[in-house]
Amino acid sequence: MQAKELIEVDPEKLGGTPVFRGTRVPIQTLFDYLEDEGLEVFLDDFPTVERQQALMLLGLMKEQVFREYEVAA
Repeated sequence: MQAKELIEVDPEKLGGTPVFRGTRVPIQTLFDYLEDEGLEVFLDDFPTVERQQALMLLGLMKEQVFREYEVAA
């Protein structure tokens, strides 16, 4: 899955802040919750975001980080 399938940026939604597609929940909020509260609390507080959406976004970000910092063999 690609980022554009998970993330929506629309000037009419929160001034263009990246949000989970189909919601008004900012992507940044997930990362803030993971640092402080955890995934379960995030999902409870933002029921419009599906567990699979959150997990897929985290997986995508993980792939991007490893790809960016991949050490040439």
